[in-house]
Amino acid sequence: MRTLSIVIPALNEEEGISQTIVSIPLEKLKEMGFDTEIIVVDNGSIDQTAAKATSAGAKVIKELQKGYGRAYRAGFASAQGEIIATGDADSSYPFYDLPRLLDIFAKENLDFLTTNRFHQGFSIPMRGLNKIGNFILSAVFYLLYGNLVKDSQSGMWIFKRELLNSMHLKSDGMPFSEEIKIEACFYLKAKYSEVPINYSKRVGKVKLRRVRDGLENLITLVVKRLTR
Repeated sequence: MRTLSIVIPALNEEEGISQTIVSIPLEKLKEMGFDTEIIVVDNGSIDQTAAKATSAGAKVIKELQKGYGRAYRAGFASAQGEIIATGDADSSYPFYDLPRLLDIFAKENLDFLTTNRFHQGFSIPMRGLNKIGNFILSAVFYLLYGNLVKDSQSGMWIFKRELLNSMHLKSDGMPFSEEIKIEACFYLKAKYSEVPINYSKRVGKVKLRRVRDGLENLITLVVKRLTR
């Protein structure tokens, strides 16, 4: 059996966490030969996120220092799988599609797979300002790092755990999403692919701080290119 760790960061996601975990097709993954663990990283929630995640069958670990990147690093440190898959706790990413994505990952002998929410023929349920921000960040990503990916901010990835040993992941916050792609695809020259997915409207309150997070992402893109 191959081992798969699904790592999900969560901060006050009691509305969507159960639905997110239940959508993971564990039986299908088992048929594919995966022994799967689900790790929810509770990033300081004050609601029922942890309790609901546990009831749904996930292993819950705590990371009290808040931050998207901090939560992921804690989850990766706890993960036992040789392959790691990720996504958000708000039911926006299609965990039900993991069998297809893992099949591509295996057939193409990839080291890193990232996903594209903006593919042709699919209208993403995202506010206009967020779409503009994503477009700008992806354009800057292209200028600094070349045509690696079209959706630089996507939060659903699959990768070999061994890559973490060579990555320089420093971001504590939202830039972690672009940083892990830069590390894998640009600096480590890992064999990668970007695969279209369907993205859904999130369940629960939006936590993205549009201007602050956007500027932080933009600065990280530039600093990473100049100082890595």
